[in-house]
Amino acid sequence: MRICNQRILFSWEEHKLPDGFVGYAQSPQVLVLEDRVRIFFSARVQDGEYYLSHVLWVDVSLSLDQVIAVASEPVIELGGPGTFDEHGIFPFHVMSDGDLVRAYTCGWSRRKSVSVETGVGYAESEDLGKSFKKKGAGPILSASLHEPFLVGDAFVRKERATYHMWYMFGTEWKEFEPGSPDRIYKIGHTTSANGVDWEVGTGTPIIPDKLHEYESMALPTVIESEAGYHMIFCYRESHNFRSSLGRGYQLGYAVSSDLEEWVRCDDDLVFETVHDWESNMRCYPHLFKLNGKTYLLYNGNQFGKDGFAIAEVGL
Repeated sequence: MRICNQRILFSWEEHKLPDGFVGYAQSPQVLVLEDRVRIFFSARVQDGEYYLSHVLWVDVSLSLDQVIAVASEPVIELGGPGTFDEHGIFPFHVMSDGDLVRAYTCGWSRRKSVSVETGVGYAESEDLGKSFKKKGAGPILSASLHEPFLVGDAFVRKERATYHMWYMFGTEWKEFEPGSPDRIYKIGHTTSANGVDWEVGTGTPIIPDKLHEYESMALPTVIESEAGYHMIFCYRESHNFRSSLGRGYQLGYAVSSDLEEWVRCDDDLVFETVHDWESNMRCYPHLFKLNGKTYLLYNGNQFGKDGFAIAEVGL
């Protein structure tokens, strides 16, 4: 898979932040409409010493070269006290399914002994993605017997009568330094007959480690070509990844013929150029097709603090 013609598609340097927001445009994900492309992402507001992640959108032209509009308010509400998405929603995966627009959310809630817990929520839109209503206050996939914490980052694809979800699940919290546990997570797979009720995860990673057993992987995105199925995801060191160069997120690549068994082949993911804004990090990928071409949305340095990029994909 060859990645070329990377460019910044949306930046807060060029567009005003909505009132109350302090930056970030993380995990861009697409809903293709008749006259535009609506791209959802998570931005942040200050909450004392912490942040809250809220979902916004930006509309771009079908030629992907002009910003048409930017949301002025979040498309979905955070949860109330004690819910799984009380402190943020990130990422936010949207899919068109017949006349229905579905959203699979990743809700965040803070913990005391560790920093966070996450779960996958579900919502629907009746106005082409301008707003979403949750179908309930709880998650549709969360901690279970074999996946006891950190379930999230859902990407859903419908094949015939079966819905497939690839997602992140935590394997442990490890103290690389005393008193400061870091989360470790892998990519799993589950299925559903209706897109809402899912088989409980088995705790089995579907992508092998490249770095070592403490590698963390997240944000899988899957697309099909004549040669089979392609997955891009991001991976990183689980400790000291925020400030040390070379330990932050990079993009990984895997291929499959049946959506279940995956072969990791990172070396086959080739970026033709490297720009300054992606020199230290590439993360939060999303693949989509438009007008016969395949594109990749992703964030660069600083976890998407200033915006996100787009690139063309050669399969």
